[in-house]
Amino acid sequence: MRLGGLIPATGPQRLLAAANLVFTLGSGLYLTAGVLYFTEAVRLPAGQVGIGLGIAGTFALAQGIAAGHLADRIGARGVYVVTLLVQAVATAAFVAVDSFWPFVAAVSVATAAKTAGMAARSPLIRRHGGDRPQQFRAYLRAVTNAGVSVGAAFAGWAVQVGTTSAYQAMVAGIAVTTAASAVFVLFLPPGWPSPAVTGPRRPALRDRRYLLITAIDGVMALQFKVLTVAIPLWVVSATTAPHWSISATMITATVIVVLFQVRASRGIDSPAAGAAAYRRAGAAFLVSCALIPLSGSLPGWAAALVLIGAAVVHTVGEMWHAAGGFEVSFALAPAEATGQYLGVFGLGAGLAEAAGPGLLIALCITWGFPGWYVLGALFALTGLLMPAAVRPHRQAVHPAGT
Repeated sequence: MRLGGLIPATGPQRLLAAANLVFTLGSGLYLTAGVLYFTEAVRLPAGQVGIGLGIAGTFALAQGIAAGHLADRIGARGVYVVTLLVQAVATAAFVAVDSFWPFVAAVSVATAAKTAGMAARSPLIRRHGGDRPQQFRAYLRAVTNAGVSVGAAFAGWAVQVGTTSAYQAMVAGIAVTTAASAVFVLFLPPGWPSPAVTGPRRPALRDRRYLLITAIDGVMALQFKVLTVAIPLWVVSATTAPHWSISATMITATVIVVLFQVRASRGIDSPAAGAAAYRRAGAAFLVSCALIPLSGSLPGWAAALVLIGAAVVHTVGEMWHAAGGFEVSFALAPAEATGQYLGVFGLGAGLAEAAGPGLLIALCITWGFPGWYVLGALFALTGLLMPAAVRPHRQAVHPAGT
């Protein structure tokens, strides 16, 4: 793949990138205004929406492992297509939601299908990603941010109009883009199932060192909620910064990832280098978490500048974290069980997704200034733990002399 260019070099890579771009257009719509659809159009109380999303996230946790295992055994392309179509149908069902339990059912199926799809896609990335599938995964992350930003702009239209019809049109757009993504995947070359693996049926769940790495990544994955949960609430509740600074931090982060994620992944070409990237990411998050609370005592314009500066530092850490995660999760997963192992690795991020908002609100908003410093120290400590966790795993997988 021509990582320095805008278009991947091979046909399968282009198809995967196109599928990812179309899919993330819908993701941008949902991430920006999905919650508002249920509170403004369906008229569900915000508390019920939060509970329902928590139930959906919990239900989805195990689906990635099952889908990854199935993708390894019967072929990833077909499994991935099915997950996309199920997600499209479940999303379309949002327009029929009129009370709490139908909402829980629809959002749980959609969330589980999305989690399963991410695991099923992993063997495709490994198969078609060339000699360095981790680098191709970094390229896909840049594409993801580009798609999300465009989808977010269209979601802004639905929020601005504010009618039920506008919100339902947005939901239809999410369903259509998800289904369209499946069409691109169908044009990929048919893959063959991985050869049968001797030993335990679910080796990833028995690999204690890989589970340790997953847990460490799960703690670090709390950082994804800093820009989307903690900073917006902090701006509103604890600073005099103008509210446009919330979108400014998000736009800044998105542009940086689109432009520099691939470059940030260069040189991270071994488990040791991936672990070192976690250490650097932890240090960057510590700095950004130390800057953010300073905005609470500054005039509005100065607070906005500090927040944007903190977002820049945070995004540098985010790119290192993502690149390190791509490397250790792929490099330490057996090729014949990529889907299953990457499904397990996704458990950490899934737990952070479910528990992160409540934890960050408690630390950074309810507790305030001290909580930001505690959060930064947690990230720094987590980054320091990864090299120690990866080292014995490398020795176990690649013993001396092999």
